[in-house]
Amino acid sequence: MRQRLVRILIVLSGLLALGLAGLFVFRPSAVMRMMPAPRFEEVVLSGRGASGAVIDCGGGWFNDGKVTEIIIRSEKTARGWERPAGITIRDCRIRGSIRIMGMGRNGEGREVQRSSVRAGHTQRAQEAAPARILISGVEIEAHHRIPLYLAPGVTGVVFEKSKLTGWSCSVGIYLDAESAQNVIRDNTFALWAAREVIAVDGSAANRIERNCFERIPRGGIYLYRNCGEGGTVRHQTPHANVIQGNHFASRSLGFWCHGIWLGSRNGRRGYCHLDDGYPFGSSLDNRDFADGNTVVGNVFSPPTARAIRDEGRDNRVE
Repeated sequence: MRQRLVRILIVLSGLLALGLAGLFVFRPSAVMRMMPAPRFEEVVLSGRGASGAVIDCGGGWFNDGKVTEIIIRSEKTARGWERPAGITIRDCRIRGSIRIMGMGRNGEGREVQRSSVRAGHTQRAQEAAPARILISGVEIEAHHRIPLYLAPGVTGVVFEKSKLTGWSCSVGIYLDAESAQNVIRDNTFALWAAREVIAVDGSAANRIERNCFERIPRGGIYLYRNCGEGGTVRHQTPHANVIQGNHFASRSLGFWCHGIWLGSRNGRRGYCHLDDGYPFGSSLDNRDFADGNTVVGNVFSPPTARAIRDEGRDNRVE
């Protein structure tokens, strides 16, 4: 009896080991999400008074290399939203993340949700959010959190000549709902991400150009609209974006994933009806409408049939 129990325990331990190995080999995203997040310090640039600020590290570590989130945010006052603009972060090594936000930290923020159930939400969100932020010559070493997050309404951010390393429990760059006209160019993406490297979620008229994607096991650039999550109506569609001249190391591309996917959700989420009842945006139609985008001159090494998937309309895809 005792010998039989020992054999059973050996078999169970072997199965457990295989299961954990399977998580690492087949689902690295699951492993990354389970890893504990470190404690982040916060450095906040807030409101109109932060406009014009320059952070220049001269090539060294920001905040002595401590795990830090730099937050650039608007302030709500009795007169409305006061936003910072014209901020520069350059020549820095940052261990942590940068988050730029107006009405809310993400698409489910209370003020974002309240505005979203009224017409004109996109314009309000953009007028409330920080604008014209330059991030140049920076290396962000991600630690669990998304290393660069542009929250709802953020416009005019330029992220250039920089590098993302480390690991993220989600994506590398997130362009949230109602954001627009941001530029991501001449960067290297060498981080481990649990999802696609760049998420374009209801964000429009952005340019993603001449970047090098060294790892895309869960996908490269996905365009979609996060219908209804948190009860927030998403108004803007992921349209008029330009994705050109990027290089993707597609040998790392995971099964069922794509280098570029236009319309990656199209209502295929359980929360899509949480915003029902309004005559506009995702409340009216849960589809992504990833339409009118330009995807040209991108290189996939080696070539793959899963380089580009187009589920939108009137996209220029070469």
